[in-house]
Amino acid sequence: MQVCVLGATGSIGKNTLAVMALHPERFQLFAVSAFQNIDGLAEICREHQPNYAVVPTDAAADALKSQLPISVKTEVLVGEEHLSTVSSAPEVDVVMAAIVGAAGLLPTLAAVQAGKRVLLANKEALVMSGQLFIDAVRKSGAELLPVDSEHNAIFQALPSAAQQHCHSMDAAEHGIEKILLTGSGGPFRDLPLATLATQSPEAACRHPNWSMGRKISVDSATMLNKGLEYIEARWLFNCSRDQLDVVVHPQSVIHSMVQYVDGSVIAQLGQPDMRTPIAYALGYPLRFDSGVASLDFSQMMDLTFRPAEAERYPCLQLAIDACWSGQAATTTLNAANEIAVDAFLDKRITFAMISEVCAATLDNAQLSELTTLEAILACDHAARDFASRWIERRGH
Repeated sequence: MQVCVLGATGSIGKNTLAVMALHPERFQLFAVSAFQNIDGLAEICREHQPNYAVVPTDAAADALKSQLPISVKTEVLVGEEHLSTVSSAPEVDVVMAAIVGAAGLLPTLAAVQAGKRVLLANKEALVMSGQLFIDAVRKSGAELLPVDSEHNAIFQALPSAAQQHCHSMDAAEHGIEKILLTGSGGPFRDLPLATLATQSPEAACRHPNWSMGRKISVDSATMLNKGLEYIEARWLFNCSRDQLDVVVHPQSVIHSMVQYVDGSVIAQLGQPDMRTPIAYALGYPLRFDSGVASLDFSQMMDLTFRPAEAERYPCLQLAIDACWSGQAATTTLNAANEIAVDAFLDKRITFAMISEVCAATLDNAQLSELTTLEAILACDHAARDFASRWIERRGH
């Protein structure tokens, strides 16, 4: 299989390459992309020698080429339009969609429209354009497999008949009563509520269980990450509001669960290591070695659960409400959060102000129906503009 890895230098991308390296007889690397980490991309190109590497600017291309020996035949492409070129190329069988944020939407959609097997690690594709994206999957016949550990766990816990059409399934017909998304609760889950407002970016990025990028780590601290996953699950599994719930599970051993009408709950358990869901998605319906050790139940601590408190996680509640308010609401929330998290990491706003930026942007938005990609991108731009101006007025 020829694989295109969008976002190759991030944690998902690197773990994908690690799994592929265990099975060189199965997978070949066709194309990769990176945004800022050109040194990391150069290392990938030297080791794996993909056909193409996509970078954002001419300067990045020059920097990459200067690090590649003449023996490496990787062709360097410049500009975001080439992300869609490589993700939809006829030679490509599988696309790992792992670009963080709204930038991943267009190349992921291009892969879907080309009918590829799309391994979806980019939450924003469904958060920004849920109905449009799912309609494109149905029209093209693309195979959509979730990589997020939670959605991958849910997929694994579904009956095989439901897996074949999970994005259009009738959950009740398969005996499914509820889908339960688990979340660790992030690094601040046990702190007194009064101390949350003043937490630093460094503290927010110290996730207790997972090794992740800075933006996703902050989203885990606010549980907006779980909110985006909630929205994504709505589209991936065709849920209604009463069929979807979130529960805090601090140990991150149970990755999510499916509750059935007969009282059964089927859960997927594993180490908090993204190589497991990546290997499952790459090999589906077969299973092969991911490089991850199995759980040792004789050494396992207690598994505990608690509700997700709205007072502790206001961003999560914003996301749940936005999910059922329409596409404009989820597109707006995602855009506002990206601006807010960037400002928090730059220490221009406090941790508590992330939810304030998101709420203010939602209150300001014109939540009209979005039926085209152009309308979605315009909504995204308007939300970013408002959130940026709000931060300029209220930040510090």
